[in-house]
Amino acid sequence: MNFDPGYRVSAQAPQIQPEFHVVDHGGASARIAFRARPGAGPGVVWLGGFKSDMLSTKASRLDAWAADARRAFLRFDYSGHGESAGAFEAGTIGQWLAESLSVIRAATDGPQILVGSSMGGWIALLAARALFHAGEGGRLAGLVLIAPAVDFTETLIWDRLGPEARRDIADTGRWLRHSEYSPEPYAITRALIEEGRDHLLFGGLVRSHAPVHILQGLEDPDVPWRHSMELLHRLAHDPVSVTLIRGGDHRLSREQDIAALISAVEKIA
Repeated sequence: MNFDPGYRVSAQAPQIQPEFHVVDHGGASARIAFRARPGAGPGVVWLGGFKSDMLSTKASRLDAWAADARRAFLRFDYSGHGESAGAFEAGTIGQWLAESLSVIRAATDGPQILVGSSMGGWIALLAARALFHAGEGGRLAGLVLIAPAVDFTETLIWDRLGPEARRDIADTGRWLRHSEYSPEPYAITRALIEEGRDHLLFGGLVRSHAPVHILQGLEDPDVPWRHSMELLHRLAHDPVSVTLIRGGDHRLSREQDIAALISAVEKIA
């Protein structure tokens, strides 16, 4: 569908300097950078994508909206991303999930809307499940998932790899994947693939324990729209709405895409 951006948000907001939160990974620690904008609730939490950071276009524009609307907004970088410490190649889904939960618990109060972009959509669903099972379901106001790359390490990477790439991962522990979003290839590690299998969701029904709004570009080459439809099918017990964006790519960073994102957040709020 086409989206008419009726609401105009400031392109920039007063800058907030990063703070740091240390997450214990069982003996090793990660120094995680975050920016928390104070405001009314429910708060909004940004969960970024693979190799993205909290200063990306969508995160920055959502922060500008939060400043205009006087809404609480939290964004942070996973270890190995942006301003956080650590090596990108050392990261796994479980590690980034643990960091997300730790920062959310440390830097927010009350119900939150988890906004997950690409890999962040997978982590948002995993975080919602973890919070609910920990007796913290009251933290969940809703989820907005942008091209949610659920199970991407398996269904969107491993299952598509040829024998040579699989041999590289098995023999050397990594494979360099060309990316349209960076001049340098991304390293896909054996640890990322193997540990990711501990967090796969598409083996059965998926629970969000809160309302979900999915935004999906119909021209997305990285997370095809059918992948989001598979997630919709599996979210059988929670309220879900979907916006399919004609001409939308994986980034969904055009003005009409940003407007659709803000509208989705406002509808949950």
